[in-house]
Amino acid sequence: MTTSDLVRYDVADGVATLTLNDPGRLNPLTMPLLQGALQALQQVHDDRSVRVLVLQGAGRGFCSGADLSSFTAEGTSAAGRAEAVSDLLEHGGGPLVLALNELPVPVICAVHGAVAGGGVGLALAADVVIAARSAFFYLPFVPALGLVPDMGAAWFLQRALGPARAKALTLLGERLGAEQAAAWGLIWACVDDDRLAEETTRLATRLAALPAHAALETRALLRAAAVNELPAQLGHERGRQRALVAGAAFDEGLSAFLQKRRPVFPRR
Repeated sequence: MTTSDLVRYDVADGVATLTLNDPGRLNPLTMPLLQGALQALQQVHDDRSVRVLVLQGAGRGFCSGADLSSFTAEGTSAAGRAEAVSDLLEHGGGPLVLALNELPVPVICAVHGAVAGGGVGLALAADVVIAARSAFFYLPFVPALGLVPDMGAAWFLQRALGPARAKALTLLGERLGAEQAAAWGLIWACVDDDRLAEETTRLATRLAALPAHAALETRALLRAAAVNELPAQLGHERGRQRALVAGAAFDEGLSAFLQKRRPVFPRR
């Protein structure tokens, strides 16, 4: 199943795969590509057989960020460029990051090669990021372009790495290799390039077996934990446990525990 030439979308055994598919240009974030990805995410919403989404890029790297060449057309004014970028983020990049964060299934992002510019925010919007050893994260915004990071990159970086590392990466624009990103806790794991597909499949299989509400509940819990004082967080957890214990997933988990078998949770 394909949404556009720039985005491939396939589903097999409950695993949906969304592939950025402009490999000759390192999958730049053009409006057609972003809109194609948004259409694919709508299909994830509509297809109740999907249990997990894998996001990846075709070719030599995951994503090169915005298509800067599109801002250099003859006759394009500074004001025109500004409106084009704003429109790209308002109607493409921002909605895509939010849609990934609100998807009812877990999201794995498997990256290799360049993860640059807005591609950093796109990758980090996933629940689990696994990187090939060849991958590197690169924020050229400030030192190369006089801009600021977009597509949520700063939001994700600061929460994962703390302000000191987030500021240094933003200001210096140095490449952060996959091994260092894993060591710092920015991503889940770094694997050899020839094992990326295998490890992604293994993780997808595990995530596909989770209860239907796992992604939404976990994201909401962690968002609350980031802003709550401890008493408020304890109250939030108590409320969610009270609701979930009364649900079908807990019934199955409890039965499986008592019967010493793997649980088979209800689908969404």
